[in-house]
Amino acid sequence: MGAFFIFVFALLGLAVGSFLNVCIDRLPRGESILNPPSHCQACQHHLAAKDLIPLFSYLWLHGRCRYCQASIPKRLLWVELATGAMFAFLYRRCGLAPELGVMVFYACIFIIIFVVDLEHGLILNSVVYSGMVVALLFALFMPQPWAAQLKFSGIANFAIGGSIGFVMFLLVALISRGGMGWGDVKLAALIGLATGFPLVFMALIMGAIIGSVVAVAFLIAKKKGRKETIPFGPFLSLSTLITLLWGSRILEWYLGFM
Repeated sequence: MGAFFIFVFALLGLAVGSFLNVCIDRLPRGESILNPPSHCQACQHHLAAKDLIPLFSYLWLHGRCRYCQASIPKRLLWVELATGAMFAFLYRRCGLAPELGVMVFYACIFIIIFVVDLEHGLILNSVVYSGMVVALLFALFMPQPWAAQLKFSGIANFAIGGSIGFVMFLLVALISRGGMGWGDVKLAALIGLATGFPLVFMALIMGAIIGSVVAVAFLIAKKKGRKETIPFGPFLSLSTLITLLWGSRILEWYLGFM
């Protein structure tokens, strides 16, 4: 039965990934995610239901539009696969528990942030602010274990995390004078609201470390110049998901080791 539900959640993730692709395509342009119906970006032809089956339509059409043969971005395939794999993994880890809904929401939010920042260099207010509102709602019902140890109520724990994330990156943005965008500052606040205190430090520091390693690798490989910017949002998104999944265990291990 467990394998059946894993398969069901994988299919659900593929379908949700298709919707996330719509958000990724339209939100940076300020377009509605509901209207107009799905269409080819090259020829504007409305797509039929058979053209919109997640994963299978892309493979069946060999990555090309049925009507004009224009190439379909491979990103659509990768986002669907990543979301399907993430949903299956989250079900296997959480089961049918409230935590599953929380993690599914954050996975979707941070996948959108990851890809949009990677492609456009933008962290969208509409996505970040929506995530903040839902994160505060989650905080009312999903208190962290660390909250009790630190004598904080659940929502105070997450509010403190959001404040720390915002202030840390605000200071970096002011000191760097343009080296960090204001979108990253808002994203840090969302990350703090999602992870709470003290895990916000882990998420932000881990994101900075991953970003630094990738930046150095790009410089060595001459993929990027010293003055070229690298989007920070993808690394923060990745580190936040890692922290949400394993942050408490990592922190407990670290404190025990120390």
